[in-house]
Amino acid sequence: MSTRKGSSAADAAIDSKQALVDHLAAGAKPPSDWRIGTEHEKFGFDLATLAPVPYDGPRGIRAMLEGLQRFGWRPVREGDNVIALEFDGQTVSLEPGGQLELSGAPVETIHQTCDEVHTHLAQVKTVANELGLGFLGAGFHPQARRDDMPVMPKGRYKIMRAYMPKKGNLGLDMMFRTCTVQVNLDFSSEADMVRKFRVSLALQPVATALFANSPFTEGKPNGFVSYRSHIWTDTDSDRCGMLPFVFEEGMGFERYVDYALDVPMYFVYRDGKYIDASGQSFRDFLAGKLPAYSGHKPTLDDWNDHLTTLFPEVRLKRFLEMRGADGGPWGRLCALPALWVGLLYDDVALDAAAALIKDWTIEEMEELRRHVPRLGLKTPFRGYTLREVARETLAIAEKGLKRRRKFNTFCEDEAHFLSALFAIVEDGRTPAEVLLEAYHGRWKGRLEPLFKEFAY
Repeated sequence: MSTRKGSSAADAAIDSKQALVDHLAAGAKPPSDWRIGTEHEKFGFDLATLAPVPYDGPRGIRAMLEGLQRFGWRPVREGDNVIALEFDGQTVSLEPGGQLELSGAPVETIHQTCDEVHTHLAQVKTVANELGLGFLGAGFHPQARRDDMPVMPKGRYKIMRAYMPKKGNLGLDMMFRTCTVQVNLDFSSEADMVRKFRVSLALQPVATALFANSPFTEGKPNGFVSYRSHIWTDTDSDRCGMLPFVFEEGMGFERYVDYALDVPMYFVYRDGKYIDASGQSFRDFLAGKLPAYSGHKPTLDDWNDHLTTLFPEVRLKRFLEMRGADGGPWGRLCALPALWVGLLYDDVALDAAAALIKDWTIEEMEELRRHVPRLGLKTPFRGYTLREVARETLAIAEKGLKRRRKFNTFCEDEAHFLSALFAIVEDGRTPAEVLLEAYHGRWKGRLEPLFKEFAY
């Protein structure tokens, strides 16, 4: 989740919907300026006890953030607490339960984003080893109860903790016990945004299945391959889901703004403090009638804050965020951006992907979204399974990456980053099913080995 770095009180106030529409539209860029921004989250744990890591203490998250500053990271504070780090366009920030997130800089190639991930994880491992900590990539914490998870000292999370239980049964689990990997990608125009939004939203269940990596809850199998994905179905119906309107005629920046305006707010940030506006209307804010902050109108910073509190499977800001994948091990973190860049950043590939999903109905897409968290690649679809759709999707992405002709120093193009996903499709088992086989086999019903075999 995003981290605010300062007050927006001095910024110009806005009072029209059109200003919000124009703000999103201003994100359009020519293809030469398109970039790739990869984000991934991970759980910290005590190497001796496997317990989650608190914020304070000599071996806590604060100590991790302080230790990383030796590599040039600059601290971002909220009050007396370090809540994020910045360096060279990148940000390390905290999720509500102490999950550590890297938000990468916008880069031109998958090679660069992968180098960035590798450098970050090497730095994290260096500091963590000194503190007796480890970090694990998974979609849902495999052992900890909700009450075991620490609480990070960020004001927005206090407001969210109070509001989430009013809207769904699993919102607090989303906050405290999930991790994801996502990629943020650009568009050239409103029409390009709509086409990419439709393709990526329809195919998001494919990514969910390929990256499904959360089969355990509190030390036992939970009946899902992506419990993280299931959690979003019972978090907050106002701000989550597949957004059927994206596939309707008239979809564009204004239609998304109308959707966002109808999602209840969480907060307003002023002078270093969060004002609780949970459940209130951004439309009232535009009119200067927000009950929590009466007489004041929003700034674009407030609008950007509000957009970060929407949680659909694909999210529009001034770029598109792919949000369907579980967090996972080091080797799969580069595969997620490769999948979506291959599909969306090559015109021929985007045409092929659009043709693949052109006659899918909203009902079929909703069915995929509903069943994939439990069935993964085995989800039935039109007489086949999602495995066949995933195979075709990967073939399109591979050709798209090859046509980009972005090479590393070893003359490899970006397509090799998909190899881990091709292996999953050929094997027919999601990563979660591999974990379950180990659990029922060589791990003998214990999860301690998972923390050793799959830690970064």
